[in-house]
Amino acid sequence: MGAVLPLLLDGVCFDVRGQRLIDSVHGELRQGTRTVILGPNGAGKSLTLKLCHGLLDPTAGAVRWLGANGTDVRRVQAMVFQRPVMLRRSAAANVAYALAVRGIAGAERKRRTDAALEKTGLGDLANRPARVLSIGEQQKLALARAWALAPQVLFLDEPTASLDPAATRAVETIINAIHHEGAKIVMTTHNLAQARRMADDVLFLHRGRLVEQGPAEPFFANPRSREAAAFIQGELYW
Repeated sequence: MGAVLPLLLDGVCFDVRGQRLIDSVHGELRQGTRTVILGPNGAGKSLTLKLCHGLLDPTAGAVRWLGANGTDVRRVQAMVFQRPVMLRRSAAANVAYALAVRGIAGAERKRRTDAALEKTGLGDLANRPARVLSIGEQQKLALARAWALAPQVLFLDEPTASLDPAATRAVETIINAIHHEGAKIVMTTHNLAQARRMADDVLFLHRGRLVEQGPAEPFFANPRSREAAAFIQGELYW
């Protein structure tokens, strides 16, 4: 299956009850980097991520997978939310179910399930009910479920917002491992320290607009926009 990236955001807008929440976003997500969608609370980060993933349709503009060439892009991407939904079954069965939905059967499904649980440090918890796991373990399980699908693109919506520092480090390690296996990472956060650790490139949103996009190092060292500069300095900008 060929690569579906790059992903083009072409004047994307999103309205709710006449209010414009995402306003004319133009941007491009390319293969090979970890992209962080950064901005203060209410900037439109999660909405933008859902528009990219296809959970929401733009009110205007378009989201285009330029490399798709007829590929069903839903089958080559995955998404992990801040509070993942756990099925009423074991950790292993949660992973296996996602694979079954994708049509992975038999020995291959078990192989992928076992491998994903081991790689995320959950091998010893395979038979434990998913809903009794800690919040950090559930987030690892959500990542294992996504990783088992071998996605080309993994969307992550504030994946560590509810976690303590130790669990955050563990989740970031898993995300980086998925990236090193070849998946494109697209992740939202309002945490500057995390963005500095995780980003190769940044999309900075402010009040539903894409204010700045570019490589992470120059963005943090010398932001071009007043909004980004204020955010990096910890200041409020209206």
